[in-house]
Amino acid sequence: MQNLGNLIRKKREDRNLLLREASALLEIDQAVLSKIERNDRKATKQQVLKFSEIYKINKDKLLITWLSDKVAYDLLDEDLAKQVLVVAEKKINYQRRQKYNGNK
Repeated sequence: MQNLGNLIRKKREDRNLLLREASALLEIDQAVLSKIERNDRKATKQQVLKFSEIYKINKDKLLITWLSDKVAYDLLDEDLAKQVLVVAEKKINYQRRQKYNGNK
């Protein structure tokens, strides 16, 4: 299963960009990009959107990868992870209904 770091490293390499070239295009420090690619640092949402733009990756696909990495990391050591995800989905649906019905 591919995580954000592996995905953006592959896209950079597919475009034959050196780390320093990619970091200049992305307007982030080379060390920061290296850490993101190695999964030693979490990217921000703004950085993910920039990766999408520069590397021509579908924005939704990249955001899903980024968000799922965050959730998986937070729940990695939890025995109840699957149950938590089911309840979280229900809460999201409830909160969206409340928001769209003007109750929030």
